[in-house]
Amino acid sequence: MQFFNSAKMNVDFVGKRRFFIMISMIAVLVGLASLLVRGGLNYGIDFAGGTMVQVRFATDLNSDQIRDALAGVDLGEVAIQQFEDAEAHEFLIRVEKSKSNLVGLSDEIKTVLDKAFGSENVDIRRVEMVGPKVGKDLRHQGMLAIIYAMIGILIYITVRFELRFAVGAIVALAHDVMITVGVFALLDKEFSLPIVAALLAIVGYSLNDTIVVYDRIRENMKGMGKSDFIMIVNGSINQTISRTILTSLTTMLVLISLFFLGGGVIHDFAFAMIIGVVVGTYSSIFIASPVVISMQPKKK
Repeated sequence: MQFFNSAKMNVDFVGKRRFFIMISMIAVLVGLASLLVRGGLNYGIDFAGGTMVQVRFATDLNSDQIRDALAGVDLGEVAIQQFEDAEAHEFLIRVEKSKSNLVGLSDEIKTVLDKAFGSENVDIRRVEMVGPKVGKDLRHQGMLAIIYAMIGILIYITVRFELRFAVGAIVALAHDVMITVGVFALLDKEFSLPIVAALLAIVGYSLNDTIVVYDRIRENMKGMGKSDFIMIVNGSINQTISRTILTSLTTMLVLISLFFLGGGVIHDFAFAMIIGVVVGTYSSIFIASPVVISMQPKKK
């Protein structure tokens, strides 16, 4: 199946590479500025430590009513988030303090909520606790996982292709991760372990797209002799664009379904993947290949 006739297609993708690189730099800078302004990411319980209680109510309530009810309990800082499905009347209550006795903490919260809203209206669905040291270790390990993945990719592509291709791929992958993280910072969305998993999946997806283009460039370099390298790269992108769009659209259909139908637990993961697929497809065309072009040895 093809969206375009690759044999007849001749769009000048790399001709506007400086424009798209500038757009990417602006997007990355906006994300970094957002991180500085907000003082970092909005870390979830996985990374920040604390206790999370998932509560379902039989009646329609809002976050302020729940926060007022818990005001008399010494829980430290409290963050309350409603699930996307408002009809479920389900909330995540995140508290700063951690307790080894999770049953005791959930009972304490349930007692207060029962008193405020009636015991028949309150159902504690889930309780999770992460200590601050464990949260810090998880954050550190998550960063290392992404860095090690990048190093492994650099070595793999250097062996399979050339160093300049590896540099192009790493720049594109770093671009994808930074923009995805920047979007989370800009929207103040919670950054948790599932989002780290999403970032690693984005790295793999984007790399796969980039490798397809690189393979075609290498094939065309053998068959086109002394043709101009920019023409070879541009022709290779044109020849693979139908496959790239088909793959991206198929993936997006699944992710959009997860985003709207997967429930609150998987909502942010699907959101991160949607951003990553869009940015990863873009970077394979407008970032990875132009970096390779910029590192092409000049003719003497």
